[in-house]
Amino acid sequence: MAPIVECDEENFDAVMSVNVKGVFLGLRHVLPVMLEQGFGSVVNTASIAGMLGTPGMPAYVASKHAVMGLTKVAAGEVSSKGIRVNAVCPGPIDTRMVQDLAKQVSPDDPGAVERGYSESIPLGRYGTAEEVANVVMFLLSDLAGNVTGAQYPVDGGRSASPKGVTTSN
Repeated sequence: MAPIVECDEENFDAVMSVNVKGVFLGLRHVLPVMLEQGFGSVVNTASIAGMLGTPGMPAYVASKHAVMGLTKVAAGEVSSKGIRVNAVCPGPIDTRMVQDLAKQVSPDDPGAVERGYSESIPLGRYGTAEEVANVVMFLLSDLAGNVTGAQYPVDGGRSASPKGVTTSN
């Protein structure tokens, strides 16, 4: 967590390497198999940070915008060959990563971060990993047979009605 002017280049490169290059390499290796078999479905993990932006998170936001771009490029390249490529865009999900981030932002009261951020979510709470998995399962299923190149937010309405980010009460 740091504004752009304080963002460490080494950290920026590490985040881009994992979040962008990881997706690129995954696509590069799985798409030839799917092209050979003539069908398939890929779901990349982006973030609502890639839809909205979050101050103080330049590397993460940039990387998730890039994941959304790779998703659209891949969908454009392979959809006519029976392969669908989409992205899921979670908002804050109750995971260890989000809890660790809250500890960085507010070491004395990490719960204040969740309480404050939850106020910016129309549903008023963090999502669960199971809720994200349900959207992924939909996108991988035949129920989403006419869906490709799309980004699905799983964010409690945050991207539909952003109220601003609050990190403490």
